[in-house]
Amino acid sequence: MTVNHPFQVARLETFVLRAAAEPPVRTSFGIMHDRPAVLVRVTDTEGHQGWGEVWCNFPAVGAEHRARLVDTCIRPLLCGRTWSSPSECFQSLSDGVRILAIQSGEHGPLAHAIAGVDTAIWDMAARRAGLPLWKALDPAGQPTIAVYTSGINPDRPELVAEAKAREGYTAFKLKVGFGDQRDEDNVRALRDAMGRDAILMVDANQAWTPTQAEAMARRLAAHGLEWLEEPLPADTPWNVWRALADKAPLRIAAGENLRGAEAFRDGIEQGGLAVIQPDLGKWGGFSGCLPVARDVLRGDRWFCPHWLGGGIGLTASMHLKAAVGGPGYVEVDSNTNPLRDLLMQEGHAVKKGKVTLSDAPGLGVEPSLDRLAPYIVAAHGA
Repeated sequence: MTVNHPFQVARLETFVLRAAAEPPVRTSFGIMHDRPAVLVRVTDTEGHQGWGEVWCNFPAVGAEHRARLVDTCIRPLLCGRTWSSPSECFQSLSDGVRILAIQSGEHGPLAHAIAGVDTAIWDMAARRAGLPLWKALDPAGQPTIAVYTSGINPDRPELVAEAKAREGYTAFKLKVGFGDQRDEDNVRALRDAMGRDAILMVDANQAWTPTQAEAMARRLAAHGLEWLEEPLPADTPWNVWRALADKAPLRIAAGENLRGAEAFRDGIEQGGLAVIQPDLGKWGGFSGCLPVARDVLRGDRWFCPHWLGGGIGLTASMHLKAAVGGPGYVEVDSNTNPLRDLLMQEGHAVKKGKVTLSDAPGLGVEPSLDRLAPYIVAAHGA
């Protein structure tokens, strides 16, 4: 049986979870005081199940809102109809909410909802076929992938990096955008602590103007960085991104806040982005992001899935990277998060900067609702 075997979804459930963020996760535009997650579970008419995760980090009430969008907007379009493939379902759902997104201004949240459902459907299809999802997506895929640890906050970042190095990480991404001198001091401290061979990146989270981005790119590149991520607001015109990419002495990365295949093509062709970072929980799931990943590699760019959430989305990001291969890394948040750890594959470990996925069907993760019970704040359709 293949993953494109026709199916009907009989049941769609959502689970909203929250865990305290200790310490809070800081970005240039806001602070996360808790770690939310929206999980979705699909069950087909033959009893096969699959899990997905909807991006919901911001705003603070985003998790509950996105879960309701899944329940009220996506479920009526999904259930009770025969689909020929997960990709056909994704496209139909996207078309089905197009006018609603315009009318409500909810383009992003509705895309998030569909992305999580798409991930669950692919998990279900791969489980039904008895294949690990990375292999179902591409039989030529390889289960071992490179990873980096991210979300390193600006307060004594070298201490976090040293702890993550003891866990097996060899690549580290620092949050910047907290003041030019402080940012450079932190990068210098990180380089001094981790040594010349460590792979370092920085993420500005859209914090800078074009002039500031150009200046900081030069200052920070002196410390041997692999890339500079989101130095500009994501809606900055592509010619401005291109001008920065042409002048910057290091790779420019972006993509977590792009939506749609055309936007990613423009980022490569017009914006000059060297590192492309789609977030499969924000847009596309596997149906949208797999073609983007292949376009990225054909364009001789790095494909590095973005993720900063729970364990289902992280595992899905790993399967996506394992399926397509090529240069690049998968992001793994450095901050404490039980909603990540409780939803990872058994035996998950980082060894010399790499993770190897198992041959278990689908994502290889079966969430325990009993273990998650202390964190569940709402459930619908269960």
